[in-house]
Amino acid sequence: MSPYIQSIILGIVEGLTEFLPVSSTAHLRIAEALMKIPLDDAYWRMYTIVIQLGAILALCMLFLERIVDFIRTFPHGEDGKRTWLNHPLSLTFIAFAVTSATTLPLHKWSEKNLGSLRAIALALLIGGVIMWIVDWRTSRYEASTTHVEEMTFFQAVWIGLCQTLSAVFPGTSRSMSTIAAGQMAGLNRPAALEFSFLLSIPTMMAATGWDFVREVHASKATDAAVASAHVVMNMERWIVLLIGLAVSFIVALGVVEWFLYWVRKHGFTMFAIYRIVLGGFLLLWGAKFIGG
Repeated sequence: MSPYIQSIILGIVEGLTEFLPVSSTAHLRIAEALMKIPLDDAYWRMYTIVIQLGAILALCMLFLERIVDFIRTFPHGEDGKRTWLNHPLSLTFIAFAVTSATTLPLHKWSEKNLGSLRAIALALLIGGVIMWIVDWRTSRYEASTTHVEEMTFFQAVWIGLCQTLSAVFPGTSRSMSTIAAGQMAGLNRPAALEFSFLLSIPTMMAATGWDFVREVHASKATDAAVASAHVVMNMERWIVLLIGLAVSFIVALGVVEWFLYWVRKHGFTMFAIYRIVLGGFLLLWGAKFIGG
């Protein structure tokens, strides 16, 4: 299959799944396996990280007015009751800092031990069960926080800690972790979803930049085996990468708005069921049909 066609397919998968609580990592892993893309190829490893930028740019565009409002009202907020510690912008970066501090020491261990299809399937399955229980339980009670402007410092810290799960356990889903954590901390569905979106912006930009630099620019290693683990870019590879970025951007634009509408009306149950079904299928038959 042409790498250009592969890039279009992967861009669609990324745009569809990045902000849904179903794990874009799992779906990209499955798509790559089905298209016989070597999972240990340095270029495609970098590619699956970088095309996230297309999705995050779509999110920035859709939330631009909201972000501008937050910047305009910093640090006291629209009602004048916020501070440097509990303004939505501050809470976003507090949660991001907590995630970064707890993820970095475990990143190499996660890449080495938890990249298997079985680990991803278990994360999908367990995450789906947790998400279903949390959404069902919180829907029975009135949320204490209905807008991100009402969030507290400790709610942001809790969500940042829970987001670590998605970085350490591939297949967990960053979106699922932050949404479920927000609901557990007293946020209603729209507020949990909005904060999840806000937190994804610095998180994904940092992850994308880090992995791109690490994969493309080899360190000053003299060992040929070490040097070959890094990516050497050419014109075709740049075009393939840009196609994936553009496709993920376009698809994500439509998905985010639909997701916001769906959650307000129906909640997260459908996504929890999907995770459970997909995780169960991968555990039972994934190795046979996909490998790994």
